[in-house]
Amino acid sequence: MARFCTNCGNTLGDNDNVCTNCGTPVNGNTTQPVNNPGAVNPNAKSKIVAGLLGIFLGSWGIHNFYLGFTSKAVIQIVVTLVTCGIGGLWGFIEGILILVGNIHQDANGNELTQ
Repeated sequence: MARFCTNCGNTLGDNDNVCTNCGTPVNGNTTQPVNNPGAVNPNAKSKIVAGLLGIFLGSWGIHNFYLGFTSKAVIQIVVTLVTCGIGGLWGFIEGILILVGNIHQDANGNELTQ
C-alpha cells in the first residue's frame, strides 16, 4: 500500500524516513494511506488566482509571492522599476502561461488546482 506525506501529499517510498518533497519526518503517526485519487492537496494554490494576479499585478511579482517564488518576485519588482515599467510585461506573460498550463507548480512542487 502506498504511503503519502500528511504535510504535502508526496508519495513516500517504503524505506523513507523523511518526505523527499517537504522534509517532514515520517513515522507511523505522520503518514497515512490515501485511497482517494481525487483528493485535493490542502497546500495547493489556485491556477486561476495565480494567473489573474500575474496578468493584473505581475509587474510587482505578486503572483510569484503567492506561489512562493519570493526571490523571483523581488527581481520582478526591481526589473519593473529599472525599466520604468516595461519589465512588467514579464509578469503579464507569466500570468498567461499559468492560465494556459505551461506553469503548473508552485515553489514547493505542488500542482496548481483549477
